[in-house]
Amino acid sequence: WDNADFSRGTGTTFYQEFLTLNSEKPPFVRDVEVKVRRYLRSSYSAAWTLKITWEKAPAYGTRGDSRRTNTYQAVLTTDGFRSYVLMLYQDGGMRWDYTQLPAANVLIGYT
Repeated sequence: WDNADFSRGTGTTFYQEFLTLNSEKPPFVRDVEVKVRRYLRSSYSAAWTLKITWEKAPAYGTRGDSRRTNTYQAVLTTDGFRSYVLMLYQDGGMRWDYTQLPAANVLIGYT
């Protein structure tokens, strides 16, 4: 991810932690488990999950339209032995205009 700039009062970041080792799992955690099982074709039962959301995040250093914001999430989850991260983007992917950013070498995802 590029740097988001919340200094102008636009956008927010929040998180939610799900401890599910000995409790009933909320629908969000069950959905994460389904995604991990489907993508990796293996059994998976989450013991802990963390959802971080960047909502309406404007790009840092935008020289043009600062109204082009993005909403995206990182979901970290583990069963105590294996850990995974899901990166979820709003429909249509990232909306920042990379030609207006200080650095033009942007990449969605991780390496």
